[in-house]
Amino acid sequence: MYAVIKTGGKQYKVAAGGKLKVETLPVEVGGEVEIKDVLMVADGADIKIGAPMLAGASVRCTVLSHGRGVKVMIFKMRRRKHYRKTQGHRQNYTEIRIDGISVA
Repeated sequence: MYAVIKTGGKQYKVAAGGKLKVETLPVEVGGEVEIKDVLMVADGADIKIGAPMLAGASVRCTVLSHGRGVKVMIFKMRRRKHYRKTQGHRQNYTEIRIDGISVA
């Protein structure tokens, strides 16, 4: 059984027991999160698709850790104009474990 959820403006395909890094969630480590933005649930040949969200469906998750991703370097340059700019960025994330998928 798997589901497609939406969190942090992105969509993820999740299954029970899987780990996932998503945009930062305001929950402490060890806390539980219930994601109600479920777009689709599939259990073998039985597929349920929402329009756009699936009513009554939710995904239970446990927060494992918070962290910061790898550094991404942004480099801008205009040739022959004596313009160079370097900037770095590290995106915050929350690592979650999928505990279960429920459909009403």
